[in-house]
Amino acid sequence: MTFAIRVSGDAEAAVATHLPRLIDELVASCITNLDATLWGPEAEEEAAQRLGWVQAVSVSRPLVPDIVALREELAARGVDRFVLAGMGGSSLAPEVITQTAGVELTILDSTSPGQVLAALDSGLDRTALIVSSKSGSTVETDSQRRAFEAAFRDLGIDPAERIIIVTDPGSPLDESARAAGYRVFNADPTVGGRYSALTAFGLVPSGLAGADIDALLDEAEATLLRVAIDAPDNPALVLAAAIAGTSPRRDKLGLITDGTHIVGLPDWIEQLIAESTGKQGTGILPVVMLPVSPELDSRPADLQIARLVDDVDEVAHRHDGEIVVSGTLGAQFVVWEYATAIAGRMLGINPFDQPDVESAKAAARGLLEARPEPSAPAFVEAGVEVRVSDPALAAGGTVQSVLDALWRKLPEDGYVSIQAYVNRLEVPQLLGLREMVAADSGRPTTFGWGPRFLHSTGQYHKGGPAQGVFLQITERTELDVEIPERPFTFGQLIEAQASGDAAVLAEHGRPVVTLTLTDPQAEVLTLFEAAQ
Repeated sequence: MTFAIRVSGDAEAAVATHLPRLIDELVASCITNLDATLWGPEAEEEAAQRLGWVQAVSVSRPLVPDIVALREELAARGVDRFVLAGMGGSSLAPEVITQTAGVELTILDSTSPGQVLAALDSGLDRTALIVSSKSGSTVETDSQRRAFEAAFRDLGIDPAERIIIVTDPGSPLDESARAAGYRVFNADPTVGGRYSALTAFGLVPSGLAGADIDALLDEAEATLLRVAIDAPDNPALVLAAAIAGTSPRRDKLGLITDGTHIVGLPDWIEQLIAESTGKQGTGILPVVMLPVSPELDSRPADLQIARLVDDVDEVAHRHDGEIVVSGTLGAQFVVWEYATAIAGRMLGINPFDQPDVESAKAAARGLLEARPEPSAPAFVEAGVEVRVSDPALAAGGTVQSVLDALWRKLPEDGYVSIQAYVNRLEVPQLLGLREMVAADSGRPTTFGWGPRFLHSTGQYHKGGPAQGVFLQITERTELDVEIPERPFTFGQLIEAQASGDAAVLAEHGRPVVTLTLTDPQAEVLTLFEAAQ
């Protein structure tokens, strides 16, 4: 079976309560028939322009031979390394596809100077850059493209021979790229970024890197009939009812990979659900966890666990009270997209807009234009600069006391969001901070690498329930990279993105602590000790 789901406990009760109504209202078949009225009159105009993902498999099939032909053409010229410049859904879907397929794709979804430099310095003579942006105006991808164009020219390589563009037809990037002679793949403009896994945004980078995208589409196609029918065994209806219908509602969804065949899927699910549902003061907060995470011991009452396994039938009996799913990657993409759209209907929100994403971008642009001096830290401990949105948070004068004060700001149903604007190639161990903070704070904890999370969970932080407290981690480094024809560098850009988001969060009344590492490799240990 391409996809299987088992539910128990509160999730099973939610399915029993809501599934009959979803079937009676013909929700699944209405989505399949592109019915834009499902999410109410205020959402109808946007929904009418954002349901193309339902037909992505058939629309995308003609792309496959062109992608394979380009891969063979590039290979004949000695190009076998691919870098993807993309943010949000444009990078997360290819990341899951290529990791699961076991093929190499360098994901550049950061403005950290160190990560940009690492992507530029690793075999540029055999490298092609894929630039993925719906609008073509995303500052991160625009900056990365400029850096690669200059680097290719410095080696005597025509950028038009090495840069592939994925964008919406008629976008500014589409027009400029075609004029410059770049190879362009157009995506379906009726698909939002987070629903774009099975469009050109997911398929072009993955296929060029060597993943079997034809088989991926086969997997998705094998599931389409099941999710289209209004029936009790429709896995998307069952999943939507389980994640959005518990009573009292569990508004946090712990995502655990407890298998081997799909790598990194929770990160893709996280951006899909958080950006789709986190608005109007409601939503579902995905929490990416490990099979040994502290939340599994404490089992907060507002946390529902969804476990991704290799075979539901073998393990479901061991996980009472959980949602347990298994399936091929193509099937997972289809079912979770349908389920998220249905969950949006159940929550009474529009799952296709992102009204709060622009605020952090606007704040960053303002900081880049004004270029103010960084605010003085509240104090410095062992090289870690501490800044706070509320001076009372810094009263204790140590990193540990600041964290304790931040945890005290947590409401009973709160969560901690860790946001790391650092070179994750240099300090990947920072991800382990999530486990320590979850244990220390006693609440579900999310972790996002900045600035990529701004294009996904950033919407939930501002538009979802006012439950979060925020721990930013930034770095101060002498390393920097110029952005050709721009009045700012990558270092200034990532600093503005972090500061801008902190300002917007504070304006929304969210407590924010920013810890700036002046020697990241050494000071990660200081953070770990404080979090314990």
